Amino acid sequence: MSHRTVFGSVHLGYVVVETEKFADWRRFGRDAIGMHLDDTLPEVIRFRLDDNDCRFLLHRGPAEDVTALGWQVDDHDTFDEILARVTGHGVPVTDGTPEAAALRGVERLVRIPGPNGLTQELFTRAHTSTTPLNMVTRGGFVTGEAGMGHVAITSKKPQQMRGYYRTVLDARLTDVIDETISGVKLKIRFLRVNERHHSVAIAAVRHLPMNPIRTRVQHLNIQVADLDDMTAAYQRVKQLGFDMALSVGQHTNDKELSFYAMTPSGFEWEVGWNPVVVDEATWEPTTYQGISIWGHTPEGQTIVDKLHQFKLGAQSLLHHEDPVAALAGTGIPDN
Repeated sequence: MSHRTVFGSVHLGYVVVETEKFADWRRFGRDAIGMHLDDTLPEVIRFRLDDNDCRFLLHRGPAEDVTALGWQVDDHDTFDEILARVTGHGVPVTDGTPEAAALRGVERLVRIPGPNGLTQELFTRAHTSTTPLNMVTRGGFVTGEAGMGHVAITSKKPQQMRGYYRTVLDARLTDVIDETISGVKLKIRFLRVNERHHSVAIAAVRHLPMNPIRTRVQHLNIQVADLDDMTAAYQRVKQLGFDMALSVGQHTNDKELSFYAMTPSGFEWEVGWNPVVVDEATWEPTTYQGISIWGHTPEGQTIVDKLHQFKLGAQSLLHHEDPVAALAGTGIPDN
């Protein structure tokens, strides 16, 4: 089996969300966060951050969750290498239909089963739009070689999930954070597939097979180029009446300034500015105590919210989490 690395040739390209709350999402994405709204297609909403046709695809359904991550692959050789790895482990890949590719604005679409039901989609090229961007965000968003942002996922099987992303995308461990939230000890592993500090973060409750998050993705992140756009988005989220999960703060590991808003579907949305860029020649993984240097304090969370979260955590003990074992690999130490 080939061992040609695909690291650096893969970039987070789009995110697919299933929701019934189209009106709320229009207000949230366009008016609060400040993205370009593409409302031209029936029964779907698309948001743009840049020239790409689609960075977020919202289609109707009851999940109220992220259902797929779309990874842009630089060339056909890299694409074939990833497919060979997946099929070589006996895991099926599904060709995306021309209709699905058109909705996402991409070429050569395939779908791969992912851990905990989060489908991974691969594509080679994104179509660009001729429609000028219409956004209140003046400085624009940071995409390019680093991809469009990151996702954070909670898991009862973090080693297997980390193994999956290493097997499929050659993800590297950037660093680790140990954090205690409301008495629950968490370990968060940050994985990179290119120069972005992380494209996937995996959070797990230590020593307990418990997942306190209903959604497949705990939060997703997009990055603004100008600090003023982050603070303006924070103000718009509050003025428009959307719930704020965490106030503005700065992370210990990637040094990003950010805030977390609550989406209409119930997962969190981080808007960040100025994270560090990894230098592969000098980077060494570090373990940090605590996720933030300052800020990121909870806003508006009540004891009822906390009790609901612990109830979800208790229910998750009975929930089967599929790690796609064939791609999870073995032998990754618990760090």
